[in-house]
Amino acid sequence: MTAADSRFTGSIPALYDRCLGPMLFAPYAQDIAARAEALGPARLLETAAGTGIVTAALAEAMPEAEIVATDLNQAMLDVAATRGLPARVRLQAADAQALPFADGEFELVVCQFGAMFFPDRVGAYREARRVLRPGGRFLFNVWDSLEHNPVSALLGDAVAALFPDDPPSFYRRIPFGYHDTAQIEADLRAAGFADIAIETVTRISRVDARAAAIGLCQGSPMGAEIEARGGDLAVATDAAAAALAPLEGKDMPMSAHVVSAG
Repeated sequence: MTAADSRFTGSIPALYDRCLGPMLFAPYAQDIAARAEALGPARLLETAAGTGIVTAALAEAMPEAEIVATDLNQAMLDVAATRGLPARVRLQAADAQALPFADGEFELVVCQFGAMFFPDRVGAYREARRVLRPGGRFLFNVWDSLEHNPVSALLGDAVAALFPDDPPSFYRRIPFGYHDTAQIEADLRAAGFADIAIETVTRISRVDARAAAIGLCQGSPMGAEIEARGGDLAVATDAAAAALAPLEGKDMPMSAHVVSAG
């Protein structure tokens, strides 16, 4: 993993939120917020909160809970700040691998589609466990393999085809590179968690070909890989949109692993 793999700066956060949020992230935000609500925490921490898609869902599901939402990238939190979140939600830049909180501050730690970006996942899990109170839970999700996420697979393949000698690897390496449930469980146990449950959850995504293509090529670190190979972002976006065009407006399956650990 390189530093660029987790860098969401410039125009990337807004494009990520607008183009990928409704299609990919909002359906799972509702799922994870419902699971969090069932646990009934009074105070919870969100790591890798990004543009606040899950933060808003958590705030709506738990109107009395105090929420601290953190992300490594301040630019992502700047977009989250435009959501009109209630005063009991605090946004704070923080590295999930070195959390600036005392031991046992939270009853729940939540993370949606962020663990794949942690260079030291065991270290990040250990930090989550450290800031949890006794009996607290760590609730997060990660994408299943690309084989179970056909829309994302088509997008990635369309861009890779433009660079046959050196295809961009970000997509397969990072967002969809941490889907082995045995590895996830092993990492959690190495961090000190003992009570671990992993469920594979399918949701439906309605395809917007142009938005998805812009989100991938211009609203994610994939854009840096395209440009590093001398590629044109507009050309790559058009290729990705063309690959998805036959699925325009159709409902397609997505798959992710939802993990609860304590």
